[in-house]
Amino acid sequence: MIETLLIIEDEKLLGSELCRHYRQSGWDVVLASSLAEAKTSLLKKSIDPLLILSDMNLPDGNALDFMEIMKKQAGYSEWLFLTGYGSVPDSVRALRLGAYDFLEKPCDLERLDLVVASAARSAAIQRRVIDQTKQGHRRYSPEAYVGHSRQAEGVRQLLAKLTQVPFSALIIGGESGTGKGLAARILHYGGSRAQQPMIEVNCAALPRELLESELFGHEPGAFTGASGRHRGLLEQADGGTLFMDEIGEMPLDLQAKLLKVIEDHKVRRLGGEKEISVDVQIVVASNRDLEQMAQVGSFRSDLYHRLSVFRVILPPLREAVEDLDELVPLFVAEYNAKAGRQVKTIPDEVWDKLKAHYWPGNVRELRNVIERCVLFSDSALFPAQWLQLPGQINTEKPCNIYGDDAIYLPLDGSMALDDMDRFIIKTALERAGNNLAAAARALGATRETLRYRVRKYNLNTVD
Repeated sequence: MIETLLIIEDEKLLGSELCRHYRQSGWDVVLASSLAEAKTSLLKKSIDPLLILSDMNLPDGNALDFMEIMKKQAGYSEWLFLTGYGSVPDSVRALRLGAYDFLEKPCDLERLDLVVASAARSAAIQRRVIDQTKQGHRRYSPEAYVGHSRQAEGVRQLLAKLTQVPFSALIIGGESGTGKGLAARILHYGGSRAQQPMIEVNCAALPRELLESELFGHEPGAFTGASGRHRGLLEQADGGTLFMDEIGEMPLDLQAKLLKVIEDHKVRRLGGEKEISVDVQIVVASNRDLEQMAQVGSFRSDLYHRLSVFRVILPPLREAVEDLDELVPLFVAEYNAKAGRQVKTIPDEVWDKLKAHYWPGNVRELRNVIERCVLFSDSALFPAQWLQLPGQINTEKPCNIYGDDAIYLPLDGSMALDDMDRFIIKTALERAGNNLAAAARALGATRETLRYRVRKYNLNTVD
């Protein structure tokens, strides 16, 4: 791909020589002899130079002032300045405004080539980062949290508000599989830190010693095997967001160190002597109740209160079953595209089974079910036989329920204990006309015990 080089130079001989040289080097060169001409090229002709090589003082103004304005109006470019009247204040201002380098005339052409090549690499990398950020912003807008239920709409509105404020810390709660990682990415890519890094770590996936080193970094010799310097995740996330999943699994002593970093905005590597300033937005997630853990002492209460500036609680799928209307077609389309399938029709039988399922694994479980069905499909019809939802009657083996006082449950590992419990209670309630007292008598349980489980499993009853 041929990249564009914009040269702003009022000395005709030098401008012509630079144009000839860089065209021979494979650049598409645009020459401007004034800032007004350069402005026309950038804004009206919409050229998109990877690199801008400019004289400092032009007949119609100072190029530093021009760069400061153009960085806000034009696309991303690296700026190099050449000047015959260089001064320390000018060079300091140029670098402060984001110029790549500041060179004095006459500049050796070989040296200029090296600087131009280095600046071009830097600009190309930065543009890739910007493109990825834009893609992330489009992919992870608040609308990426799909669903038309009241719960989903509330979460979407809260995420949209949070992307507009510079919060320091936030807790995302909810059961496993409800989309806590998606919510964290929406908060990062939709907020003011979108062009800075987002670093993710699962606190439950690393042993204590490795987690400490990964978070805070280490110096050479800090521990056995630490042969070099390692920048921790907190340093790597400087200016951006650190997403810590399953923070409830973090050891208490590391929680104290994390709290100090959040409070002081400084981190000290293991084995290090100096503190390093960091500016990090902390987003944590847990499928456990951190507030309750803090009350019983299994999570530091001071860290909990520092993190809970805002709390986003994601609802389980069973409490927003109507969201299946949007989620199922979305996942079908996704796996159609990935696997080259053409599933288009979802029978009523499939919808009934999907909406009757308890979804203990939430959206993650739903995604897996849809993936299996689409991959095993051999027509445009969604294959109901591959749903394999635990606890539901298999139409190919109509023997799950025997008579009015017996229930058959599979013991092949396809059904979790909670699913068995829910299936038994749901069946008893249906046979009792959803009468709580009658179902309790049939199960040999007290009304209080059954009422607790009914609430736990979100079942319907008539007292």
